[in-house]
Amino acid sequence: MIGAMRIVVAHSEPGAGLAWRRELATRLPGATVLVDAGSPDGRDPAHAAQVATEAFVADWAVGWSPPADFFARHRALRGFFSAGAGVDGLLRHPGMPPALTVVRLEDAGMAELMADYCLHELLRLAGRFDEYAAHQAAARWVEHAPIPRDEMPVGVLGVGVLGMHVARRLASAGFTVRGYARTPRSIDGVDVLHGADGWHAFLAATRVLILLAPRTPETEDLIDADALSRLKPDGWLINIARGALVVDADLIAALDTRRLAGATLDVFREEPLPASHPFWHHPRIHVTPHVSGPTQVAVSAAQVAAKLAALARGEAVGGVVDRTRGY
Repeated sequence: MIGAMRIVVAHSEPGAGLAWRRELATRLPGATVLVDAGSPDGRDPAHAAQVATEAFVADWAVGWSPPADFFARHRALRGFFSAGAGVDGLLRHPGMPPALTVVRLEDAGMAELMADYCLHELLRLAGRFDEYAAHQAAARWVEHAPIPRDEMPVGVLGVGVLGMHVARRLASAGFTVRGYARTPRSIDGVDVLHGADGWHAFLAATRVLILLAPRTPETEDLIDADALSRLKPDGWLINIARGALVVDADLIAALDTRRLAGATLDVFREEPLPASHPFWHHPRIHVTPHVSGPTQVAVSAAQVAAKLAALARGEAVGGVVDRTRGY
């Protein structure tokens, strides 16, 4: 029963725990929703009335990057709802019980934002706005013909819920788009290659490579010197998935030798990106601070609340993570 449901929210970002608690409590009247004492919001004395005490036994948890001792303090959990689409960090949590159900967000407003981000980058490249910025710095009046969209074939690595939406949006904007998936997939207007046989063909047909695959043992370091060398000349990399998919040194080498024209990076192996990292100052790299698809708390909480209500009714829900696949 929803009225007897006890939920603990654990979020590493200040303010996020309280926002999630408020949204979940509004959507699950009668349920008890409290912030974990080990989260930033839970350590603030001003919020003591909203914080779970040691006597609080939670059935479900919701959050992002829970404290190291979180699962040791909450031993009766039936499941953990990730407050984001990615679950690789959660699955690597040292205290994560091996049999605990993990549920990821399915879009929740992120797909449209990611599609906007990618389309913005493609239009910037097609319009040659980097060149105009350089001309402005030199006070030079130079006009360039835009790059035709059919000369910028796009490859989307990972066509799950998010990748499928991005691929469709870019195709509707006039770009030739191909997808790559682990298994066969059908998307209207987008040719999807799959498996080992399709990998090299996918890269060879791609000029702008967009990464939207989850981080798994199979995808970690997948974009290495060999993969980058197989892209069409003057290729461009856009990574809005996980930093660990790319071998940093190989990317820099491909840019320095001009095998690759440039890269737009929104995610990194270490976040925040250290000030000493060469990505910050490389002339052909655009850096953004993991903003391509921020979690929309209200929309995401509505999705989580609906799934919790369904579970209370004994129904199955989507987004349950397969531990063997890592997503």
